[in-house]
Amino acid sequence: MRSSSYTALSLALLLALILVMTPALIKAEEKKLKLIALAPHIVEMLYSIDAGDMIIGTTEHSDYPESAKDIPRIGNYAGLQIERILQLKPDYIIAWATGNPPDDLERIKKLGIPVVYSKPSDLKSVAQELQMLGKITGKQQQAKKVIADYYAKLKVLQAKYQQRDKVDVFYQLWSTPLTTIANQAWPQKLLELCGVNNPFKNLKGDYPHISLEHVLLAKPQMIIIPTSASEPNGAVQYWTKYKTLPAVQNNQVVLVNSDKLHLMTPRALDELAIMCEKVEQARQTYQH
Repeated sequence: MRSSSYTALSLALLLALILVMTPALIKAEEKKLKLIALAPHIVEMLYSIDAGDMIIGTTEHSDYPESAKDIPRIGNYAGLQIERILQLKPDYIIAWATGNPPDDLERIKKLGIPVVYSKPSDLKSVAQELQMLGKITGKQQQAKKVIADYYAKLKVLQAKYQQRDKVDVFYQLWSTPLTTIANQAWPQKLLELCGVNNPFKNLKGDYPHISLEHVLLAKPQMIIIPTSASEPNGAVQYWTKYKTLPAVQNNQVVLVNSDKLHLMTPRALDELAIMCEKVEQARQTYQH
């Protein structure tokens, strides 16, 4: 009888202990990661998979969505505030492989903070980035949904435009100095989807500087100028005096939104659809 009472008491004590410990265990499991995201596209993609509230620090120009503007800034493309980063005690730093100071990243790694690299290079790699971020944050299901929506939109654009007749396009990445895109540049990948021939594609480097004479000799059928409130990039009117350009003769000097188009995120497809439609309008102009 005493043994039975002792067993019952032991079970009661064990149950009480479990009840006391359970909230602590749940709290530990629910502890959110603390992330520092070192590029606007990383911030945007984390928000897209419902992990934006894990970001405790970022770099300048990370301004989408609106709530991202409230994230503390810990540096820019030229340098990172390493002491500030240490104070924030992040679980991970998600860095942009080609857009952050490599010396600063090496120092951070030596201090024991894990660094994960974002390396988007083309439209397919955007989905791969989302998958990677979903795994890190535990948001795999949210990431799968975003990836499915992304691929659905991408396939529609590919089916609609990739087999169309080519339009010769000068993409004015920047006005002063006059800069365009080539080779493996992100905007070059977007142009190719729209069915575009870039006469400067094979110049040295991904973002070569060119002269006005280069453009005049190339005689592009269309000039695309990416611009936004934060990145004014020259005016359409600049080109109107060059009447020998087919793009000017046919009113095919157009603007696109660089804030959306130049970030390697799912949202880029929305502006890509707009750009491809403008290319299609130019295509129709030259076919008539």
